[in-house]
Amino acid sequence: MRLFCFQILDMVAVKETIKSLLLFLTVVVLLILASCGPMVLTTEVREPPPPWFYPNRVEVVRYVYFPEYRFYYDLSARTYLYLDGGIWVRRKVLPTRYRHLDLRRSRYERVKGYREDNIRQYHEENNANRGRSNKNTSRSNRSTTKRTG
Repeated sequence: MRLFCFQILDMVAVKETIKSLLLFLTVVVLLILASCGPMVLTTEVREPPPPWFYPNRVEVVRYVYFPEYRFYYDLSARTYLYLDGGIWVRRKVLPTRYRHLDLRRSRYERVKGYREDNIRQYHEENNANRGRSNKNTSRSNRSTTKRTG
């Protein structure tokens, strides 16, 4: 009877050891996967981001802005947003004037904290006057006085 009790205790100890080992291995695998490279978290499961977008850490962003060319990319809708005749349009592909660009080598900025659909409002508040020399200057009208004399 005594031998049977030791066998039961040994089996319980083995089960606890296996559970601990599995938990440890699961945590190690998750840590390895998390540090492997670029990851993008979105609310929708879709195709991966475009090949030019490689974040260096886990981020939740919806838009990427290309300041040199003044257009956005919507990661959740997989569309480009740009001004066309003064109107913001969404397209799956860039127009011909941008197709020569190598977006992997282009500078872009992650738009953090903005998840709304109205990119026009965001652009006007944050990027509309970027890079322009008259950003903060006000024009003053010169008063013209006629010389008499």
